[in-house]
Amino acid sequence: MSRIQVYVICDNARYYRSKAVQEYLKTSRIQLVFLPPYAPNLNLIERLWKFFKQKVLSNQYWGP
Repeated sequence: MSRIQVYVICDNARYYRSKAVQEYLKTSRIQLVFLPPYAPNLNLIERLWKFFKQKVLSNQYWGP
């Protein structure tokens, strides 16, 4: 029976590259997949901030 590989997509935070994590991953079925250093299209929170800036922050009131 083959082992199932688990892929975890993560950013480039320093703690993912620590020695303790790397040692654990050597015997684990978990494999880390790192995003590029700047990838706003792959990060969902960037889309939320763009929407927030357009619809909320730049909103104007044209009252009487």
